[in-house]
Amino acid sequence: MLDIKDKLIVALDVDTLKEAKDLVDKLYPSVKMFKVGSQLFTACGPEAVKMIAQKGAKVFLDLKSHDIPNTVKKAVEAATKLKVFMLTVHLSGGKEMLQAAASVPNRPKIVGVTVLTSQSEDGTANKVLELAKLAKNSGLDGVVCSVSETRMIKKELGKDFLVVNPGIRPKDFSSNDQKRVATPKEAIDAGADFIVVGRPVIKAEDPLQAVLNIFKELG
Repeated sequence: MLDIKDKLIVALDVDTLKEAKDLVDKLYPSVKMFKVGSQLFTACGPEAVKMIAQKGAKVFLDLKSHDIPNTVKKAVEAATKLKVFMLTVHLSGGKEMLQAAASVPNRPKIVGVTVLTSQSEDGTANKVLELAKLAKNSGLDGVVCSVSETRMIKKELGKDFLVVNPGIRPKDFSSNDQKRVATPKEAIDAGADFIVVGRPVIKAEDPLQAVLNIFKELG
């Protein structure tokens, strides 16, 4: 069973390697895993991943791969060499693509992106569950979804099927461009294995205190 502190992933959604390194230096070892997404990876590439690993933290590589099966398989192989802990693929890529990703030996954990938390529409829950079932049947380790769907996915697909919740906002923090948001406590109570927090930490006047406040909220 994961310790509460192991469930927090801080999203390094910044423009430079220096900004990312400054945040990692401030937050590790209180934060043990950091997300490298499209913004930082496009700016810095594998150097960002290596910097986090050298510090001793884990990397959640969130590039949402979506391409022909062989291309996605090669991307997973490259991530495996970088020794990332977990990565994302987009479930709309279909079963053949997902199976290709899952087939890579000694690969990181792979979670499939369902419906972005910036989107909200009728029938979202059913769509997310359908995609989550596709992920599990294709050999993936879990999914990325909002807190709203977490209990349902855990009930339908089992407690060992990983759920990652983005769009996490501590109380009194603006939802920004996210629509399906929740607090850290709501996410953990719903059964999330990992929660991803970005702006509430990295834009805070004191990022470490922001993290400690989240841990305090989680008890």
